[in-house]
Amino acid sequence: MSASSVLQHPRRNLGNRHRAQANRFVKLSKKDPNRAAENLAWAEQNAQQAVLYDFTDERNWRCLAEIKKIRGDSDGMFMVLEDLFVVLGRNPEFLAQLNEIDHLEFGLELLEAAFEADSLDPEKWFSGLGDDKLEEFSTRCTILDFTDQRANIIFGRRLERLRTAGHESLFIELVQYLLAHRPANHELWMELGRLYERRNDNDHAWLCYDHVQQLRPTERVRDLFLERLKGAMDGEDSVPWSGPELKTRQDFLMRMKNLTQTVSALALDEEVPKDSESENKDLLKLESLLESGDAAEAFFFARSLLTSGELWAEDWMEKAKSML
Repeated sequence: MSASSVLQHPRRNLGNRHRAQANRFVKLSKKDPNRAAENLAWAEQNAQQAVLYDFTDERNWRCLAEIKKIRGDSDGMFMVLEDLFVVLGRNPEFLAQLNEIDHLEFGLELLEAAFEADSLDPEKWFSGLGDDKLEEFSTRCTILDFTDQRANIIFGRRLERLRTAGHESLFIELVQYLLAHRPANHELWMELGRLYERRNDNDHAWLCYDHVQQLRPTERVRDLFLERLKGAMDGEDSVPWSGPELKTRQDFLMRMKNLTQTVSALALDEEVPKDSESENKDLLKLESLLESGDAAEAFFFARSLLTSGELWAEDWMEKAKSML
């Protein structure tokens, strides 16, 4: 796991520690005007660390934004708001407002409006979620961008809260958007696989566990699932099960690939020259996807080709996986 990935998993204690330190430096800046600039610089550095270590705590974002305002840093305030909206799935409604406001005058107000409408706390978010807002949330999930790992974590926690409230079918429907945009989220794949297994949907459970084992070969979750399944099939009338049919696997991978296109800036028809030889089209698509940074789409596409017997696609699948 990369250092950036480690940091993007919330660490509340470190977030609280750096926020407290930032507040101390703000107080010092008010007590000692001669060293105000120096203390505010230290305050900002600690506030940035607080957000880095725990982006799920609204107090950390608020602390950083308030320091930006004290320092009169309009560009910095813009960057705080922009980064927050990335965490919130690049919500186009919020992003559109960034270009229309005075960031120093209205930045804190916009920050609070974002938290009021889209709280980072899954419990607070869920408490304000009525049936009408639940439908609105479902629609939004189909258009938001979850490629940022932090957005994946925030919305993953929201979906988990929906699942525990009994909305299992909705969880299954919406979690696929998070996984399509960030297929390396093996923990979410694992949770989805367990849910399918509890529902006795063996084909989809196997597909999820297989994906986890593809990402992390040392975790034999797919093999252990098969062992559990076969162990429960000792009756005389039981039929051995060895995995979903090839078409089921291909349909699953192509569906996930298509979901990634909701955030892709390129259309496949535009990526491949019309006069390309048919046998080279898949290779050209993979090259184009990787060159444009669409690793998730390339990963699912290469896996689909490999599943259908195109062994040459394995190298491309590994290249895409290394970019996830």
